[in-house]
Amino acid sequence: MATSAVPSENLPTYKLVVVGDGGVGKSALTIQFFQKIFVPDYDPTIEDSYLKHTEIDGQWAILDVLDTAGQEEFSAMREQYMRTGDGFLIVYSVTDKASFEHVDRFHQLILRVKDRESFPMILVANKVDLMHLRKITREQGREMATKHNATDPREKPEEEEEDQMARRQSDWLPQTAVCDFVTRGLLAPASDLM
Repeated sequence: MATSAVPSENLPTYKLVVVGDGGVGKSALTIQFFQKIFVPDYDPTIEDSYLKHTEIDGQWAILDVLDTAGQEEFSAMREQYMRTGDGFLIVYSVTDKASFEHVDRFHQLILRVKDRESFPMILVANKVDLMHLRKITREQGREMATKHNATDPREKPEEEEEDQMARRQSDWLPQTAVCDFVTRGLLAPASDLM
């Protein structure tokens, strides 16, 4: 990233919506991405929005991330924020089988609301550090990603295994994934979709 001043006018805006069941760690991921801290306490979210100026392919852009409520009592709000999303992170916890099973529901709801056969989405397995509580295997996660044509944006076929491992361990992994999502043309700015 360049250290020059960030222009504030006429920037393309990418709206990324984070969805998944309550308690899977959507807020923890979002806060870690924006503030570089891990929040271990669970405080149910209704809706939080975060903005970040970032450089993508040498161009400044605004990344607008909406952290949504996962609790069922807020399900009426889902369609409203799904209508405005340019791309989605569907998050499940590897320690919660039900959250994994609900990935299909979120995927189908997004496609229905967007009235499309496909739409930019990244499937995120969370809480992978809690190996002793793990209920969903890596293979199950890969099968779900394949089922929904969701590739892992961190892995590139031409990369060596050591390079892939280094990328997985990077503090910038969520930003890398989102930026790669944008630069590969899977996520277009809101202004380009109108």
